[in-house]
Amino acid sequence: MLDTHEAQTTGAEIADVQGSPDTRNITIDKVGVKDMRHPVRIQDRNGLEQHTIANFSMYVELPHNFKGTHMSRFVEILSRHEREISVHSFRSILQETRDHLDAGTSHIEMAFPFFLEKAAPVTGVKSLMDYQVTFIGEASEDTNSTEVRVVVPVTSLCPCSKQISDYGAHNQRSHVTVSVRSRNFIWIEEIIDIVEQEASCELYGLLKRPDEKFVTERAYENPKFVEDMVRDVASRLNDDKRIEYYVVEAENFESIHNHSAYAQITFHRDD
Repeated sequence: MLDTHEAQTTGAEIADVQGSPDTRNITIDKVGVKDMRHPVRIQDRNGLEQHTIANFSMYVELPHNFKGTHMSRFVEILSRHEREISVHSFRSILQETRDHLDAGTSHIEMAFPFFLEKAAPVTGVKSLMDYQVTFIGEASEDTNSTEVRVVVPVTSLCPCSKQISDYGAHNQRSHVTVSVRSRNFIWIEEIIDIVEQEASCELYGLLKRPDEKFVTERAYENPKFVEDMVRDVASRLNDDKRIEYYVVEAENFESIHNHSAYAQITFHRDD
């Protein structure tokens, strides 16, 4: 649906169908646009800026007495930020969406790839690793919250397989996903560091033979179930008093099964 903004053509007013009343008396929790791509600018821990493309999903709550929302206004809001959106402007866009659509609640998700340069553990050869990051914001009359979600790919090696096997053990690539709400600023890299340190082994974009030997043996010496990974990451997050809420998920893409292993921990700090 398009927002007509009471435009006039040939002297006749165009009807605002979206703004017409609805009699079904049912509120819609989220309505809006999904998967719009827009340039974003992300500052990393080293003070450098990454220029990347984010997928935006933007929603508002629609009261029970309105037939529809004005979809074009979501696009207008992003277009006002002509070039690149930053983490700082993300929060202002969240409130701007609520105000411009005259909504009780607004909800925005901004998903983008985040890159780190990593040195291989033995040879030191450098390459880029990418991580999927999502900012999730919600604004209402009473609250304005932002959640950061980071998907960190790692290696996991099965403790049981190691214990019962005469040779080797099955291992696989795993995704550990951490979603965090915090009282104070937290770098994306801080979350990545915690996950990689608590996995059987971290991943690298480029490895030479000495590096491959190192990461294979490192994983073998550090076997972990999905249960171990979520508990170890959760323990680290519990120690960080900046964090008021988190969800830690681990999914192993099992190398000897046609299914994944999965675990999750959710935490709310009371103090």
